[in-house]
Amino acid sequence: MSNIYETRRLLDEYLLFHYGTAAEVLPWTKGPTDALDFARRTVSELIDAERVTKGGTALDLGCAVGRSSFELATLGLLVTGIDFSNSFIDAARELAASGQMSYERRDEGATLTPLIAKVPDDSPRGNAHFEQGNAMDLRADLGSFDVVHAANLLCRLTEPTRLLARLPALVKSGGQLILTTPCTWLEEFTPPSNWPIGSTRDWLQQELAESFELDLQADLPFLIREHARKYQWSVALGSRWIRK
Repeated sequence: MSNIYETRRLLDEYLLFHYGTAAEVLPWTKGPTDALDFARRTVSELIDAERVTKGGTALDLGCAVGRSSFELATLGLLVTGIDFSNSFIDAARELAASGQMSYERRDEGATLTPLIAKVPDDSPRGNAHFEQGNAMDLRADLGSFDVVHAANLLCRLTEPTRLLARLPALVKSGGQLILTTPCTWLEEFTPPSNWPIGSTRDWLQQELAESFELDLQADLPFLIREHARKYQWSVALGSRWIRK
């Protein structure tokens, strides 16, 4: 079976999700505009900027095509973005190098519209570096960070508790852990035996309480466009945790 995260169609879908303007993603006047710019909002709405020290470090796990990594860099952080998809990492590296990348938006059937993904002008994109990696088996010498950000990653892992067990070592004392998840547990990604028993919210509290204090919870809607008349609207459970 081919890996969907290495297909051009999904790469283009994620480039639109991360970098598309409001008009490019959602031209409908009655659409859920508050669900746009999710990759930016996971940073702006969940990170406590007053706790961020310029020149500090951040880890963006499941960074996809890099928008959240560039937003973290805008806060003055030196960012390492990691994703399992080689095509996503290649795209993020191209965006870091040139600031933009051409892609196509699917409109209807085989009708496509050429677009350009652009890193925001105020982002020091040279402070974001990207590598391919497995969130369940991160390299041992990765180090620890002032901010660890993992958006919509947990429910796409085969064994999410492997990442949760590694998190205390990844976040410095007093540092911030930012998590979002739509709590979409699917057998094609995670065996049912590895799903939370009960709510994802309670499961995270149980798994993280020994090393982290819950500092904030928020509901973050997000919108993924499949074509001009079909969208995925979801609400992610967002949380900010402070390392003890």
